[in-house]
Amino acid sequence: MGTHEEQDVARHRFDVADAAPLLLDAQGVVTSWTPDAQRLLAYAAPEVVGTPATGLLCTEDAVRVPELAERCLRDGGWAGLLTARRKDGQPVRVMVRITPAVEPGGAPHWLVLLSDMSGARGWDMSRAVLEQMVTGSPVGIAIVDTELRCVWSNAALERYGGGSARERLGRRLAEIQPGIDSAGIEAQMRRVLETGRPVVGYEHVGEVRSAPHWETAHMMSFTRLDDDRGHPMGVYYTVVDISERYRARQRLALLDRAGEQIGRTLDIVRTAQELADMAVRHFADFVSVDLLESVLRGAEPEPGPLGDTDRVPLRRAGHQSVNPGVPETVARIGEVATYLAGSPPVRCLSTGRSWREERLDPLAKEWAQDIPGGRAATFLELGLHSVMIVPIRARGITMGVTTFFRRRRQEPFDEDDLSLAEDLVSRAAVCVDNARRYTRERDAALVLQRRLLPHRLPAQDAVEVAACYRPADELTGLGGDWYDLIPLSGARVALVVGEVPGHGIDAAAAMGGLRTAVRTLAALDLPPEEVLAHLDDLVARTAREEGVPPPEPAGIRAAGPGCVYVVYDPVDGRCTMAAAGHPAPAVVRPDGTVGFVDLPQGSPLGVDGPPFEAVELALAEGSTLVLHTDGLLAHGDGGTGDGTGDADRERLRRALEGGAPSLDQHCRTVVDALVPDRPHDDVALLMARTRLLGADRVADWDLPADPAVVADARKEADRQLAEWGLGELAFTTELVVSELVTNAIRHAEGPIRLRLIRDRALICEVSDGGATAPHLRHPRTTDEGGRGLLLVSQFAQGWGTRFVPGGKVIWAEQSLTDPPG
Repeated sequence: MGTHEEQDVARHRFDVADAAPLLLDAQGVVTSWTPDAQRLLAYAAPEVVGTPATGLLCTEDAVRVPELAERCLRDGGWAGLLTARRKDGQPVRVMVRITPAVEPGGAPHWLVLLSDMSGARGWDMSRAVLEQMVTGSPVGIAIVDTELRCVWSNAALERYGGGSARERLGRRLAEIQPGIDSAGIEAQMRRVLETGRPVVGYEHVGEVRSAPHWETAHMMSFTRLDDDRGHPMGVYYTVVDISERYRARQRLALLDRAGEQIGRTLDIVRTAQELADMAVRHFADFVSVDLLESVLRGAEPEPGPLGDTDRVPLRRAGHQSVNPGVPETVARIGEVATYLAGSPPVRCLSTGRSWREERLDPLAKEWAQDIPGGRAATFLELGLHSVMIVPIRARGITMGVTTFFRRRRQEPFDEDDLSLAEDLVSRAAVCVDNARRYTRERDAALVLQRRLLPHRLPAQDAVEVAACYRPADELTGLGGDWYDLIPLSGARVALVVGEVPGHGIDAAAAMGGLRTAVRTLAALDLPPEEVLAHLDDLVARTAREEGVPPPEPAGIRAAGPGCVYVVYDPVDGRCTMAAAGHPAPAVVRPDGTVGFVDLPQGSPLGVDGPPFEAVELALAEGSTLVLHTDGLLAHGDGGTGDGTGDADRERLRRALEGGAPSLDQHCRTVVDALVPDRPHDDVALLMARTRLLGADRVADWDLPADPAVVADARKEADRQLAEWGLGELAFTTELVVSELVTNAIRHAEGPIRLRLIRDRALICEVSDGGATAPHLRHPRTTDEGGRGLLLVSQFAQGWGTRFVPGGKVIWAEQSLTDPPG
């Protein structure tokens, strides 16, 4: 095999037009000799045809012929320099190129082209000229032997340290440059020695002796040197300093990674910590991120720099160090650090400009003061020697400062480092500002959500209740689903679950309006189907006012809001319910079995559909009503997702049959079993376990329509109050009973019934067959009547009328905890 030097000449100096051709057979015997070959080597054709080609070469190259033949067979040819022997015995340097020449159907032959190189000027150069070329090269060059000991180096290599060429002789790389990865570099050399394949563009980063405190980068190339027989003699390598290019590439890569890894969430503190983590891993040893407290609250700071101030309190939002535990910090995450007036951080805040100090005064103290549990340490004690401070600014607003220190890296920060830090902080500042604005909007949205959903369900004795809400919009926590429990007259309760299409603040606002309307309608004691009818009118009217077109009938299921409204009476254990485009409730019976109410769905609210229908059913004490929105079942396979399909109901049945120690835990377990952590739809679940008011808490009497019965009604009420231990309410109760019974006898018709209920309040009810509701009047001084309901309203904490099949009920409640009257 020829040397690389020879091969290079073969590529660049070979001229086919000047070459002398000849043919060899597969065994290397000359089969054709041309006049050009005769002029080059002086042999006549009869003298060489039929003889081996090795006879045309000098002894040293003739020995190489078997190796060259193997290479020709393996590589399909060969090119290089050989020394031929003329007929007169004189050696001649020739360029040889061998290529296969196969005739169709014939035996393989080799075409050999010979070119005289004796006149090539490059080969007339003296050793002194060649040494001048490599010695004066600006590229560092060295040669090591097969033991990787230095045998030659040029002057350019001395600028990296490690001594002169004479001092390097016989030494390994680890002895010459102990600060670099000598093992990795020597591994490349050994590979080149073993394979013969050069290594080009190998990058190495480390510290050389000429710059012991700086990280430098070098581009190295390695080439094997062979003797004339092709045996390895050593490795020739070159070194080029590419530190500037390397640092530029590192800066671009850092900024790219910063764009990917900073601001992955809308959390201010996490974003600040991501900035500190990113910088420490790549060009600083300790980084702290301090923000104004107003920024952490999501408030809007004043535009521009902060202006002059004596003391500026900042809160530590993030920090990181190359040392475990961040020992350099004087403030922990979340602590307030007040920076002294005139200190560099305060100047950066007030001017909005960055600041850099290549070498810190080791005896100067850290600028932050008044830190809970902190210390006023010197920079020498903290081990910090170089610093940059960059204000965190976005949209013309200064939100804090980021401080970069070096401790382990000995080189100080330079202008390029400051430029990189400013680019890094400016990108992070946009993320911090987005997180700040999001925090402000989210806090406002959560205040809205807290106002819209009940903080806690009201206390009552009709049902034991538990609820769970999981919004699809995890960023804002807002959704269009809601639930509610509304106490009604007569110890009854209304249970409501509803949903508004969409997510986020618009859906939440629409939901709030519907929830308010439901509570207002519930206060009128209307039946469930009438409540939904009024809601339907309200939604349709609102849509018309906002210019929203009516939904197409084909999209009726998803067109408008849905709602299910249930009224439960703990006196007789009966409940009435109606639904508007909403799943029917499930019922968990006291024995743990699960059933589903056969409830007509009705159209969604705001859709011009048929009238809503209500159903009534009796529930055993301890039964659990399960009201939910579509989202609870929108995440399974094979179901409709709206709670009406068999697959949906089967999934819900399995979840409900699981049971739990408490109703609250059962509610959470059902949601966790059916809903992923990040649902695609909002989810609301309301579970109510029924109770019954015992006979000892309810008393009722049928009364004839005779004014004389009023006195008897008062006596019966007095007796019942004494039995319940409520004698202190006797006077006011007599007045309420007297006025309500008298009013029924005087103005109503049909049977009259008096009922007292001892719940959380004392409830007095008088029912009759009339369909006209009484009205509260304010009589004049001269009027002889009309004061009955006015007196009732004065002595009762609440009163009202509700209509029932066959008549109405007038009721009044008295507190059992507040003093009467």
